[in-house]
Amino acid sequence: MTYTTYIDSPLGPLRISGTDQGVTEVRFCEAEEVSTVQTTALPACLSDCVQQLEEYFAGERQDFDLVLAPAGTTFQKQVWQELQGIPHGKTTSYLAVSRAVSGEKAIRAVGAANGRNPICIVVPCHRVIGSDGSLTGYAGGLWRKEWLLRHEGALRTAPQTSLF
Repeated sequence: MTYTTYIDSPLGPLRISGTDQGVTEVRFCEAEEVSTVQTTALPACLSDCVQQLEEYFAGERQDFDLVLAPAGTTFQKQVWQELQGIPHGKTTSYLAVSRAVSGEKAIRAVGAANGRNPICIVVPCHRVIGSDGSLTGYAGGLWRKEWLLRHEGALRTAPQTSLF
C-alpha cells in the first residue's frame, strides 16, 4: 500500500509518499493538489520524513536519516546514491557526478537521472550545478534550487558595495 501526506514548506507544499518499505517520493506540488483527508496512519518512514524535513527547513538538520525506496532504473539509482554523498552546504557539477558514476560521456544521462529524482531535498539533486557554477536545471524551478542552496549556505549573496 502507498501512503501519502503533505506538508507546508517555505517553498510551497510538499507531497511525501511511501510504503512500509520506505519513502518513495518527496515532490513539490501545487496547493490545489494538497489533500487534507488522511484515512490511515502513516508508516514510520513517512512520519520520520515529515519530522526531518521540518527540522531541515528550521535550520536544525543538515543530513537525513531515512529509509528510501525510490523507483528507477539501476543507473538512476546509482546517480541518486551518488547525490546523497554531496555534503550539506556544498555543490558539485554534473560532470563530477558523471565521472563518479559512469565516466564523462554519461553526462547527459546523469542530467536526465538527476531531473527524474523522485525524492527532492532528501536526495539533494539541487546541489548539482553547471561546471561554470551556473544554476542549471531543477525540476522544482530554479528559484527553489537557489533558495535551497542559500538555505544550506552553498550560495552567498555578494556583498553590496557602497556608493560613497
